[in-house]
Amino acid sequence: MATRLGKQTIALSKSVSIINTATVVGTKESEGPLSPFFDVKMKDAEWGEETWEKTESKMQKEAAKLAIQKSGKTADEIDCAFAGDLLNQCISSGFSARELGIPYYGLYGACSTMIEGLSLGALSIDGGGMNTALAVASSHFCTAERQYRNPLEYGGQRPPTAQWTVTGAAAAVLENGGSGPYVTHVTSGKVVDFGVIDQNNMGGAMAPAAIDTLCAHFSDTGRSPESYDLILTGDLGRIGREIMINMMNSNGYNMNDNYGDSGCMIYDIEKQDVHAGGSGCGCIAVTTCGYIFRQLKEGKLNNVLILGTGALLSPTSSLQGESVPGIAHAIALSNKPGGEG
Repeated sequence: MATRLGKQTIALSKSVSIINTATVVGTKESEGPLSPFFDVKMKDAEWGEETWEKTESKMQKEAAKLAIQKSGKTADEIDCAFAGDLLNQCISSGFSARELGIPYYGLYGACSTMIEGLSLGALSIDGGGMNTALAVASSHFCTAERQYRNPLEYGGQRPPTAQWTVTGAAAAVLENGGSGPYVTHVTSGKVVDFGVIDQNNMGGAMAPAAIDTLCAHFSDTGRSPESYDLILTGDLGRIGREIMINMMNSNGYNMNDNYGDSGCMIYDIEKQDVHAGGSGCGCIAVTTCGYIFRQLKEGKLNNVLILGTGALLSPTSSLQGESVPGIAHAIALSNKPGGEG
């Protein structure tokens, strides 16, 4: 059975594999450095739909269908889907699930949702309640701007701390057994709030939660940064990434050699107008299911720790003067069952 390590980490007992993945991205993402690792590249923001919200739901549905197909399974063979997005009441996920006909749990962990879904799917399989699970997450630049900030037609000035919401959806099929990569550990995060009130500085708001979860993972497992080929955060961007490095170094952990952030990787920050980098549920989702999955399958990476990072704000809370709390959930992936060490 699974083993509880410390207060926040669970070491899985079974060999829970990510057997295949699929990704759908927008035009800006397909022009970035990770483009070769994405499956479907949209030609425009609408993708044949009447509204951006319908487009995002279609992105989720198509990513899920493709991941299931690539896994050699049918929808009837998937025991449950764990899915989420950034929109009110998770409508992208709900309407996608309506079409898929798979038992469904809707999740909201802001931009940490994909890692939350992979965590819950892996734990459900390890606990014996399921044999297969599907994790899905999405975001869309236009839907996020409409909900959280201003209509695109407004053309407001974006401050240097702002990040660009990734237009992307990804899905991963989990199964008991398989050839890996394996989910070996799950570290659940706590809501951490350092009082950041600027909703355009999400990297600064989320970094403390990422630091808290990473320190908990190291404390629970006895591991260190050197235990992993790569430690990857979801979407801290340039500002949050710098905070992460400095704060972890202050805590005695050297993060200079093998630490990356999806928000800094998915775009060419110097050439593409994304200010502090990428963000959104789709950011860590497409990076994990595209780039990371391929690197693990090809043996270029063997042990990876991924922290999904989320800013738990809403338009209502921002208007009411609330701060922006952060959350971070972590999963360890390895090409060996149980991982190294």
